[in-house]
Amino acid sequence: MVARIFKPARNAMQSGKAKAERWQLTYEPESPITIEPLMGYSSSSDMNRQIKLSFETKEEAIDYAQKNGIPYQLFEPHLDTRRKISYSDNFKFGRAQSWTH
Repeated sequence: MVARIFKPARNAMQSGKAKAERWQLTYEPESPITIEPLMGYSSSSDMNRQIKLSFETKEEAIDYAQKNGIPYQLFEPHLDTRRKISYSDNFKFGRAQSWTH
């Protein structure tokens, strides 16, 4: 029963960083998801899949896992490498490419 400690990535439909600043502790799946034959629902006998704990800092999550004797893996977040672009740069005089229309 190994836990993952990570910072969740933003949703593709999310432009802000509202829920992406907290660290999360979840458990690795112990059994695969099965599809129930009658209705087609996905199910699992692993109850730890439902546990998602959130923490303000990485250190709080690590302390919680160590205090409760939970083995864990730490996944560092990837840095956001988006460039700052400005709409007004499309119309500036010394633009590298000329307008096509």
